Amino acid sequence: MTEQHGYHLRAGLFGIGLEAYWEQFDGLEARLKAYVGVVAERLAGYGAEIVNLGLIDTPEKALAAGHTFRREDVDLIFLYVTTYALSSTVLPVVARAKVPVIVLNLAPEPAIDYAWFNSLGDRTRMTGEWLAYCSACPVPEIANVFRRSRVPFYQITGTLNDDPAVWQEVNEWIAAAKVAHTMYHNRLGVMGNYYGGMLDIYSNLTLQSATFGGHVEIIEVDELSALRENVTEAETGEMLQTFAATFDIQPDCSEFELERAARTAVALEKLVGNHRLGSIAYYHKGTGNPLNEDTMSSVILGNSLLTARGIPVAGEYEIKNAQAMKIMDSFGAGGSFTEYYAMDFKDDVVLMGHDGPGHIAIAQGKTKVKPLRVYHGKVGNGLSVEMSVAHGPVTLLSVVETVGGEVFLLVAEGESVPGPILEIGNTNSRYRFSIGAKRFVEEWNSHGPAHHCAVGVGHIGSKIDKLGKLLGIGTVRVC
Repeated sequence: MTEQHGYHLRAGLFGIGLEAYWEQFDGLEARLKAYVGVVAERLAGYGAEIVNLGLIDTPEKALAAGHTFRREDVDLIFLYVTTYALSSTVLPVVARAKVPVIVLNLAPEPAIDYAWFNSLGDRTRMTGEWLAYCSACPVPEIANVFRRSRVPFYQITGTLNDDPAVWQEVNEWIAAAKVAHTMYHNRLGVMGNYYGGMLDIYSNLTLQSATFGGHVEIIEVDELSALRENVTEAETGEMLQTFAATFDIQPDCSEFELERAARTAVALEKLVGNHRLGSIAYYHKGTGNPLNEDTMSSVILGNSLLTARGIPVAGEYEIKNAQAMKIMDSFGAGGSFTEYYAMDFKDDVVLMGHDGPGHIAIAQGKTKVKPLRVYHGKVGNGLSVEMSVAHGPVTLLSVVETVGGEVFLLVAEGESVPGPILEIGNTNSRYRFSIGAKRFVEEWNSHGPAHHCAVGVGHIGSKIDKLGKLLGIGTVRVC
């Protein structure tokens, strides 16, 4: 993933306690502050800047903390519940920031040593010891107040130490927040026009911006063609070397076509740099304009290179899928443009792929470059890429727009499996799903996605679910 902006993810952290306890129970405040320090140290290891406000124990401190979190522009807040605390010391901290809150209900150990505890013989000391373990006590109170105040919150319950599941959850929340942060600052370039008649791919740009943030830069194909005209022989030669190092170029690829694609790839790099793009959706026939037709029929290799380095490129002007591809790539999973190709009922798999660019960084082996006499359903001819997504676990994602003017995320986890593919110069993989090919196709289709989706490596459905929660949109898991 390539960061295209100068902003950084910030996560707020604070613990809560009750000031009245500190004089009553010797050492309790220092002990709880130390617990907050443990959480801060763990959070810092997940790649976010941590704004740690320590232990908040009065409404006055809570008010000041709320101003600090707003001033520090945090993307989400971790609330570590160390002991009982009044909800009046919690709400002011989070209310002004207006970001989701992750409630950490973490006891210091799996259980109190009851025999040791009951042998202390000093009820004041015993009560202080109990208070160090009673993090669960105020969580219902906090949840009640958050609900009534419309503060979005999510819970992680477990122990502070020796509980890998807790820190896996924390890690996933930060990973999801990073993606939300990336999408908010992303610059999506849209170049050309829709493929006429594909009614499912038409997108509401305002809705996309309102849901994910980011900026949409509308670009003329003429600009890319003009950049291409000024590409030098030296720049073309360097790009040809990149092609040779990156791709498995088949013997029937002509030097003429390779040079044509190289010039366009150089121009694409310049276009991306000029507009500081983080993703692209494109399509253009170029009919009646030989210069534009020459440009747009030679973009596949360059767009594949861009996709591989964190600037995903979606064909057919499929804006929703450019968003899905950017999400997947921002999770570090890749995100290749794909659609149904065929069903193999014998092997119970779905063949999926697409013409045009592929995410070559997640390919099984080296991506082949092949010449095509025709681009099926499109104008022109030239070079294309053929690859399969790396064998192993995969996740499919579709960004879906509804009839009611909302967006949700449609997700499925499966496996990319070895076997024969259609060797037609397109991306193409075989995917197996736990619910079987027939049920997968019907379940996926029932939610009304466009016919494109993004596929990435690994099972990251739980991370995408958290992203949906942070964005305030629904997530539907098919399998």
